[in-house]
Amino acid sequence: MNDILGQLPKIQDADLKDKVVLVRVDHNVVKDGLIKDPFRIDITLGTLFNILAKGGKLILMTHVGRPHNKKTGEIDISDSTSVDPIVRYLKKKIYTGFWTPEFDRYDKRGYVGIDTSINLKIKKLRSGAINGIYLPNTRWFNGEEGSLKEQKHLSQQLAGLADVYVNDAFGSWQPHASTVGVTNYLPSYAGFLLQNEIESLNKIFDPINPMLAIIAGSKFDTKIGPLRALLEKVDYLILGGVIYNAYLAVKYDLEIEGISADDIEAAREFLDFSEKYQDKIIEPTFVIESDTLEGKMPGKHRIVNIKTLPRKTKLNYILDVAPQSFDEPAIQEVISKSASIFVNAVMGLTPHFYEGTIKLFQSIDENKSALKMLGGGDTLQEFRVLLPGKYLRAVDDPKYYFFSGGGTILTAIEHGSVDGLEPIRALIDNKGKF
Repeated sequence: MNDILGQLPKIQDADLKDKVVLVRVDHNVVKDGLIKDPFRIDITLGTLFNILAKGGKLILMTHVGRPHNKKTGEIDISDSTSVDPIVRYLKKKIYTGFWTPEFDRYDKRGYVGIDTSINLKIKKLRSGAINGIYLPNTRWFNGEEGSLKEQKHLSQQLAGLADVYVNDAFGSWQPHASTVGVTNYLPSYAGFLLQNEIESLNKIFDPINPMLAIIAGSKFDTKIGPLRALLEKVDYLILGGVIYNAYLAVKYDLEIEGISADDIEAAREFLDFSEKYQDKIIEPTFVIESDTLEGKMPGKHRIVNIKTLPRKTKLNYILDVAPQSFDEPAIQEVISKSASIFVNAVMGLTPHFYEGTIKLFQSIDENKSALKMLGGGDTLQEFRVLLPGKYLRAVDDPKYYFFSGGGTILTAIEHGSVDGLEPIRALIDNKGKF
């Protein structure tokens, strides 16, 4: 991992005086027009302050949510995925106002490109008449995730706004125009957050053992690669969410409502692979079955001991791991004796089924000596919402580390290195080009 850091062009080596600096951040913290947790904004402030201290002029960009309907190709430009709440937060946080452009050229496939009307604001930015620019949601542009021709067009337009590009968006590992394409046209550098996340990943790739990984998710087929790689590396693995439901359905020959055929097939493949690692997989015994997805309704949910059920049992939706599962001696022992714990998991379907997640976080927190690494927006958000006191203490606790991107970590684990992430490779390949 240190070799990768050595190859990266770093922001501390860049000449930024009087330069317009285009910064790709991962401020994807808005849901339904509200900021749920500003953590991923706050951890980029070091890079932003450094650019300003060196005399740079800021243009920021991030994606927000998933406005792109991949089935229809349409892009929904609406307040629910706007960067406006982020801009308002930054104004309160750092007393700096950012101008956000509104472009006229758009259709059902989103913004066609960047209007030339922004050029006047760029001149004002260079002169100091405005403090900064925050571009609209990158996924509102059809060139962000579009065809190679569309991506190239947007990449060139983005590069035309600035003198230097900085990637500080560790959580945005997909090879899009704003994360990869723009590096073909500008001197490009890694921000401080990106560097720190790469360095911290070494604690997963080369952990202090014994190591426990706790992974949950809504789709098994997207997690099977990272799970296989983790099983070969960690000492223990605990599953949750739909991943665990599919695992249980296959292993114990159960019919569980709401599990797709793709997830069943992925679980079957995982069970075949994990047969030689069965002593590493720790199974929570008690789960919560619900008759409905509409909420936690009286008389409509119950605790089930999964290991006492006859084969072919039909179950409704399993929506949480019951808290008493974490009181089982086997799970208590594994959590308490682990020296490294990596968590990318919410146990239940929040907001209604959250007791399992609370108990998980409490159990992990009781191991005061372990290095506890949490990754993923949902994981951090639920920790903050469900246990705000512990969350605030954990932020300043050296035994905790919060990664900004859970999906990025799992992808890096699957590849065996961050070198396999295209935005990282693009920065390395850019070094010395300009």
